[in-house]
Amino acid sequence: MASAERMAWQYGLIAIAGYSVYLGLILSQAGSSPLVEVDYVWPMVWTIGGAIVGAIVLSILVAMFFPKDAGKEDVRDKEIGRFGDNVGNGFVVAGALAALVMALLEWDHFWIANVIYLGFVLSGILSSIARIAAYRWGFQR
Repeated sequence: MASAERMAWQYGLIAIAGYSVYLGLILSQAGSSPLVEVDYVWPMVWTIGGAIVGAIVLSILVAMFFPKDAGKEDVRDKEIGRFGDNVGNGFVVAGALAALVMALLEWDHFWIANVIYLGFVLSGILSSIARIAAYRWGFQR
């Protein structure tokens, strides 16, 4: 398995884990009260920060166990990376547009922040899936 493919697996799993932790924290706070009354800011900040730190630590650990190909990319790896980014960017744009509409309609900040966060998470997951698929089943330029 190429180093870049391993990184795609790592980032996809970290995106899923980080967002799952965030949802668990938010839903456990909600109880019987409405979601918009839940303190979401710090759980969001901490789970995003934790995902970033987790990705860094995991990439360092994987590089220690697989030092032979750590950080080496060829032209195909770069093209697959660009392809994955292009596929994932659609969710960033969709999340931003949804947040813009919500802001124009004066929705609660809770929903606006969460739709942006969800857009980033879905972008990371879809980008990872596209990269993994390109490595596993081929990539057409």
